[in-house]
Amino acid sequence: MKKKKLNKNWLHDHINDPYVKLAQKEGFRARAAFKLKEIDETEKLIRPGQVIVDLGSTPGSWSQYVRRKLAGKEGGGINGTMIGLDMLPMEPIADVHFILGDFREGRVLRELAVILAGRQVDVVLSDMAPNLSGIPTADSARMEHLIDLAIEFSQMHLKPGGSLVVKCFKDMGFSQIVEKFRAEFKVVKQVKPKASRDKSSEIFLVGKGLKNPGVQNVVEEEEIDLMDQSRS
Repeated sequence: MKKKKLNKNWLHDHINDPYVKLAQKEGFRARAAFKLKEIDETEKLIRPGQVIVDLGSTPGSWSQYVRRKLAGKEGGGINGTMIGLDMLPMEPIADVHFILGDFREGRVLRELAVILAGRQVDVVLSDMAPNLSGIPTADSARMEHLIDLAIEFSQMHLKPGGSLVVKCFKDMGFSQIVEKFRAEFKVVKQVKPKASRDKSSEIFLVGKGLKNPGVQNVVEEEEIDLMDQSRS
């Protein structure tokens, strides 16, 4: 009975949420687009001509927002490259490359490499969140693991002066995650968009400028060495 009441309250709040109505009006797939919009307007992250990767992109509202920022004239293409990756299918978005699969897997990374064509990424976005178990220690570990994956991906693909944006929760190992960001990025900022619900502990971290940009080159050299060894 209590669960049913909570579901009804959530549905009522969702239907009457101004950002849900605004997302429907502006053609975004989810209200989350306005969280990224606020972060972008505050931090000036996304500009035409950039290469941007959206980790955990489904259903696609962040990719939609980026696509609009990179778009030229109405009806034309985009100035830049937008790539979405997710283990769940995503409905196509014009001019957005989508790769279905785990971004740790070789096949996905090879597809990504083809699209990047030797280019480094300007901005990595991650709105990923774990499936919650209700056990605080387990949920914190899962959240921290997702952040680790986003940081590792950035070390491999991000430009030295690029930026990483990730979703966190204040009640899920947040202090440890902030320390990890400070260890990897020259500038670290915390952003709580107005579009985030007041009741939620959701907060976003923005990391700018890799402290250890050479990691990508090391990884590439190791991959080349392994390929050479396999041929011999």
